[in-house]
Amino acid sequence: MDQIAGLPQAVFWAAMGVTLLAGMVKGAIGFAMPIIMISLFSSFLPPEFALAGLILPTLSTNIHQTFRDGLRPAKEAAWGIRRFVIATVVFIFVSAPFADDIPQVGFLLLLGVPITLYAALQLSGRSLAIRTEHQRGAEWGLGALAGLYGGVSGIWGPPLIIYLLSLDYPKAVNVRIQGVVFMIGAFALLCAHLTTGLLTGDRLLFSALLIVPAFGGMLLGQRLQDGLDQKKFRWWTQIFLIGTGLNLIRQAIM
Repeated sequence: MDQIAGLPQAVFWAAMGVTLLAGMVKGAIGFAMPIIMISLFSSFLPPEFALAGLILPTLSTNIHQTFRDGLRPAKEAAWGIRRFVIATVVFIFVSAPFADDIPQVGFLLLLGVPITLYAALQLSGRSLAIRTEHQRGAEWGLGALAGLYGGVSGIWGPPLIIYLLSLDYPKAVNVRIQGVVFMIGAFALLCAHLTTGLLTGDRLLFSALLIVPAFGGMLLGQRLQDGLDQKKFRWWTQIFLIGTGLNLIRQAIM
């Protein structure tokens, strides 16, 4: 067999390895799976396979992340972040039809520069906490931003991570909220691209096969997460945000 899921075997197995790595990082800090996947996939996969490939692994692992501690904590997390979720879902559907029309350089820079600056300032000890009276507006605004990026790139995590770091949620709550938002956003992305025709045929099979390494990596990463205290968890989250932002900027420049 020369191909698997419409791709050369070497390319397919490289994608499996990338997904395993992305799953491990997600298991450890709760996010970064689609960012790692789309960043590395774009170097050796056609754009339509790169975006389609992350959809089902992202959805399935976020279902697990959301309900890892049970149904009730998941429901409480969902209600607490409801405004962010609504804005994200609405704007995923708004932006998804334009996925092929928006210049790659533009949205990579618009996402990468502010993420890098924010995380670097946080890491330097600057307090960028959201004040209580501004919390509702921040939820709507950052949720809309997450949805706009999510629909065209499959990446909607950084605005949420910025929001959670600004409110300094405990590690377990932070990860659970990420799971809720990412799960709902991933389902919206799935529905949006079922209508655009992106997730069909070989691309659908490719995405489904990537669920296996995604889960394997996530289970390994969760063992690491359980050993992190709040301070180390926050530090690693900031480090990965900086790395994410710099990689997006690098892709835009190159």
